[in-house]
Amino acid sequence: MTTDDTTDGVHLETFEGFAEYAAENPDAVKLGLGARSTYEGTCAHSLAKIDSYTLGGETIDRETREYTIPYGGWREVLEAAGWVGATDRPEPVEVALSALASCINVGITINALANGVEIEHLRTRVQADFDPGVLFSLQDLGGADSVFQNLTAEVEIDSPNLDKDQVDEWARRAPVYTLVSLAQDVHLTVHAAAEATADD
Repeated sequence: MTTDDTTDGVHLETFEGFAEYAAENPDAVKLGLGARSTYEGTCAHSLAKIDSYTLGGETIDRETREYTIPYGGWREVLEAAGWVGATDRPEPVEVALSALASCINVGITINALANGVEIEHLRTRVQADFDPGVLFSLQDLGGADSVFQNLTAEVEIDSPNLDKDQVDEWARRAPVYTLVSLAQDVHLTVHAAAEATADD
């Protein structure tokens, strides 16, 4: 195999060398990821930015990676709830679902490449039913486990060497799949500019 051998836009020899290096040096390929979001002065509107990241302890910081996402909500819902001049923006839940769908594609395609499986077509559709009761304090936090129901992921794939069980396993290797399907502890810290005292 030469470096001219490519599949799906990837140099196979380099890919295999990276996989071997990662197996032998797991700490060197660990990633530190982050994002931040700033309130824009209109309820439910924020501008998110992707932070720099670390790779093996080294910070990667470039202006060209300062991706921004303007978050908001569904215009019809906001208008019905009283927002003045409501506009349509991507809602964070929808973006999270799109991230899950895209990451499932990542899990499948990376592992297909590693196993020499050709993919001719791949599309993943993720859907969920969302109850906003907890968000609007109509229910207490004890109801948080019922906010989402019927979360489904449907993978449409064409491959000459298709093994459905194998594709299912590859999909479950996707990092965002792990993030949303397994219990994660979010260590939430609040930094208030001026905390109220008991006498206030």
